[in-house]
Amino acid sequence: MRKITYALGLIVAFGLLAQDKTALKFAKTITSEDLKEHLSILASDEYEGRETGTKGQKMAAEYIANHFKSLGFEAPVEGSYFQKFNLTESSIGSVYFRKGDEKKMGFEDFVYYSSAETSGEEYITIVLADEDKEDGYDGNYVLFSAEKLGGLQEKAEQATAAGAKGVIIMLEDDTEFESFITRYSPYLQRPSLRAKARDNEATKLVIGDQAMIEWMFGKPFAEIKGNESAQIIFNADYLDKPVETENVLGYLKGSEMPDELLIVTAHYDHVGIIGGEIHNGADDDGSGTVTVLEIAEAFSEAVKKKKGPKRSVLFMTVTGEEKGLLGSLYYTDTDPVFPLENTVANLNIDMVGRIDDAHAENPDYVYVIGSDKLSKELHELSENVNKTYTNLALDYTYNDENDPNRFYYRSDHYNFAKNNIPIIFYFNGTHPDYHQPTDTIEKIAFDTMEKRARLVFHTAWEVANRAERIKVD
Repeated sequence: MRKITYALGLIVAFGLLAQDKTALKFAKTITSEDLKEHLSILASDEYEGRETGTKGQKMAAEYIANHFKSLGFEAPVEGSYFQKFNLTESSIGSVYFRKGDEKKMGFEDFVYYSSAETSGEEYITIVLADEDKEDGYDGNYVLFSAEKLGGLQEKAEQATAAGAKGVIIMLEDDTEFESFITRYSPYLQRPSLRAKARDNEATKLVIGDQAMIEWMFGKPFAEIKGNESAQIIFNADYLDKPVETENVLGYLKGSEMPDELLIVTAHYDHVGIIGGEIHNGADDDGSGTVTVLEIAEAFSEAVKKKKGPKRSVLFMTVTGEEKGLLGSLYYTDTDPVFPLENTVANLNIDMVGRIDDAHAENPDYVYVIGSDKLSKELHELSENVNKTYTNLALDYTYNDENDPNRFYYRSDHYNFAKNNIPIIFYFNGTHPDYHQPTDTIEKIAFDTMEKRARLVFHTAWEVANRAERIKVD
């Protein structure tokens, strides 16, 4: 009896849980070999980068749905694994500034970006920015000058708040501008997807060089006085059409508390083909997607042995993350298949296949974001599960409220968090292959990825089987 008491004392002292042999057994079904087998398919050239609304994304959706079906999961969307919805695809048409018969063309002489409604040619007035101005731009376009783009967002927002209809940023360094236009024009000219109609009030953003500003004003920028303005014709046209896409849902009903639900997510879309090059998205977020598939399989094996979870679990791979978290937004804000008030937590997995430079000497780590934002209990559970089963280094660098990357707001968990649902976001950190054609499968660290997948599984298992639901505090 004294030995048992001593052992329990150690568990409490070190913040450990008593190891669940059932959980250990099924966690071992998650293997690097299986993760690689799935990812070799989803991140292959055949899937063409899985851009939202394209053939490759549809192929990936079918692959995931077939996996859920093979596991015996329920199809929860009126008998389907697909939660379908429409987005609007916008293709940019003609964009230019015009003086008489002379034009400066978008994406050749300048870059343009906006979600604003367009109506063909309009006569605009361009004025110099005044940092002390709080109102009175009266629908004009406001010109800022800068060496680099960094740090101008706040000024642009201030100009918009002061009544500016558009913002023009002149890059003083011609080399910087050439680098910018070469890098970003292919992205910004591609068709874009959005969930909402265009906004008449949205700001129009133009980024140009000194030569364009001199052409507009008829004199070098340095000679323009504060009270001077330029009048010019601006044109921007978009062509819009509906595009259907889908989240993929596999549902496992709980044995004792079926109305309470844990949701495990990852986005399966990526950025597709850019400039003729396939962006396979092996890490972003093929790694998270196949991790969900493996965790789902581990739970299904438990069900086969009549050891299924007490709470229900929804495994959901979402579309449209790359377009603005649109798939998860549709689920939470438009059509929650299961009531949000019954959703106890969301575990979101977005990029877990790589090792960043900060951990090159210790690959057994994962960044944990958001675990303590809404529930101290979920955070402590996460810590204790890790100490008990996986012993990874949990890095909270990006969980800092002051971290400039703001990753807490940049993946699908956020749409659950904003609805007061506790979340954990698992992430491997940044690397140079992000959104590049070089994000390929041979760079994935599958052994490390297996450990991270098992951590998420054990966390999900504990959330789904504990006596009380996670408290929001």
